[in-house]
Amino acid sequence: MARVRYGPRTEAEIQAARTRSTKLPDIWSTGVLAVWESDPDAVAAVLPPPLKPTGRPLVRANISKVDIPGYPLGAGSVAVAAEYGGREGWYPLVMPMTHERALIGGREVFGEPKKLGEVTVERDGLVISASLARHGIAFVEVRGAVSETLPTPGEPVEKLDFYFKFLPAVDGRGFDADPVLVQCTRHEKVRKLERITGDVVLRESMYDPVADLPVRRLVEITIGEKTSDQSGKVVERVDAQALLPYIHQRYDDPQQILDGPPEGSV
Repeated sequence: MARVRYGPRTEAEIQAARTRSTKLPDIWSTGVLAVWESDPDAVAAVLPPPLKPTGRPLVRANISKVDIPGYPLGAGSVAVAAEYGGREGWYPLVMPMTHERALIGGREVFGEPKKLGEVTVERDGLVISASLARHGIAFVEVRGAVSETLPTPGEPVEKLDFYFKFLPAVDGRGFDADPVLVQCTRHEKVRKLERITGDVVLRESMYDPVADLPVRRLVEITIGEKTSDQSGKVVERVDAQALLPYIHQRYDDPQQILDGPPEGSV
């Protein structure tokens, strides 16, 4: 009988897949990073407990094109500064990706709020434009011109992101198990970095309402060539009732997680 492809993989195949995943080469991206100070109350309002605001109400937008051979990828995020356990990091609210493959590991393993979207990074000489878009709305746009070459860090820089990993309950009431808070650590290497003089435009979107985090003061805009590794760990099991009011952040339509097949259907 020919092999049934939905059948089980052998232990050797599973181990080979694990080995391939741990031996990936450096994957470099060209990305625009914009950081701004926003409204402190707005930043605090989007942080589920046990995350807390930091001393500055910062918002960060990353907009990158990733140089994966044969599989070019657009990847982005909008995150707010957050503190947990005495350590400061970022809590991403939305992470548009241009391909489904980029969604799977991040969402299912780490709990990243990834969604399919459009990610654009364009350069014409010194002129830079970058945007994140979904449902036909470019809800974040960064535009400007390169004004200065910046020194690159000599060593990799450690950065932290926080995510909530959960499964909505089968019966539509809460979660199937206690949600967990995931801390993701990245060691970022930079081989080129330039300052951009420009601005950040936030557009109204009912699906990605980052316009609720207005630009009060622009801190920096840069464009750089970067690569990073990534590892995650569960740092706390979270009170389900405390997280429940925030799960709409993950979905365009929160009602969708309650949808199911009609009674009696297969």
